[in-house]
Formats: sequence, C-alpha cells, structure tokens
Amino acid sequence: MHKVFISYHHAKDREYKDRLSAFGKRHSIFIDRSVDTGAIAESLVPDQIRSRIRDHYLRDSTVTIVLVGTETKRRKHVDWEIYSSMYDGRINKKSGILVINLPSTGSGCIHAPRGREEERLYRAEHLCAPIRFRAAYERRYPYLPARLIDNLTAPRAMVSVVPWNRISNAKRRLESLIEFAFRDRRVCRYSLRRPMRQRNS
Repeated sequence: MHKVFISYHHAKDREYKDRLSAFGKRHSIFIDRSVDTGAIAESLVPDQIRSRIRDHYLRDSTVTIVLVGTETKRRKHVDWEIYSSMYDGRINKKSGILVINLPSTGSGCIHAPRGREEERLYRAEHLCAPIRFRAAYERRYPYLPARLIDNLTAPRAMVSVVPWNRISNAKRRLESLIEFAFRDRRVCRYSLRRPMRQRNS
C-alpha cells in the first residue's frame, strides 16, 4: 500500500478529499499523508510553509493526488504542493502525480500518458482524442493549475488525468493509477520552470 499526499482546495473541496481518503482506507488502496486544515499556521512566512509541506508531509509519500475543482488553480498552497511533489530534493524525492477532476469542473476527459497499458483501464469510447499543444490542453482542462498543464505538454512527465466519476467507486482502477504513478515517478522529467505562485487569486 502506497503513501499518498492529497492536494486540494481545503475550503471548497474538503468533501471529496474526505470521500477519497475514506475509500482508500476502506479498500486498503493507500495511506493518506495529507495536510489537514489548520495543520500549518498561516502566520508562517512562505518559505517556512513550503518547507513544512515538503519536509514533513511529502517526505513520507510517494504519490500525490491533485483534486481539481473550479478554484484549485488559484490556490498558492496547491501550487507549492505540486511543485514540491515534482521536485527531486535532498530530503524528499519526487512523487508520481495523479490528477482527479472533480464534478464541478464538468470535465469527462481522460489523459492516459502510458498508452495501451493505461488505456486498458477504460472503455475505448470514454477516451478523448489525443492532443499535443498547450492551448488545446487549456481548452480541454480549463481548471487545471498552470503547472499541471506545463507537465501535460512535457513528453516525459507522465501525469494522468481522470474525472472523479471514473475512480470514485472503482477500486482496481484507482489502485492501478496510483501504482502507475508510483512506478514511474523516478523516470518522470517534470517541468519546474514556472515560478511558484506567491498569492491566491
């Protein structure tokens, strides 16, 4: 069972985080290593907050699941968590990334970067046509944080994107996606060129 960090908008999407965590625990899919609301004092300066996220929470996890709602891309802490998950540091190594679009986004598209191996998890009629350019990804996934879009266009990043309704009651599918992210985390070449977000918008 892998240790998973769940990144999400605490004020808006807590219900889905709790449901995912409970589902993972009930079916012994993963161990939740997420930050709880209030666990990190907002009075800390940004560098201290980033350090706490990176060295105390992400250090003990190998896969990060990003829950994406309509406001997620505007949250600085989510961006810091994604960046820290992708960064191959001295203390904590980079994690595999799985993105779950929540129902509020209206997105039903799946991004399966591992080709046939990953596509077998879904029925063919639910797979979206392949795309290559950033503008096409931005149209397909208008609520994804910019750092995730950067990595959908990076050829060796292998970030999977799936809608909530395709994993919410699908033990084997969620288990497989987490396993893929875990397995490939060390060979992923994440793009970290984007500066970290300094404020919420």
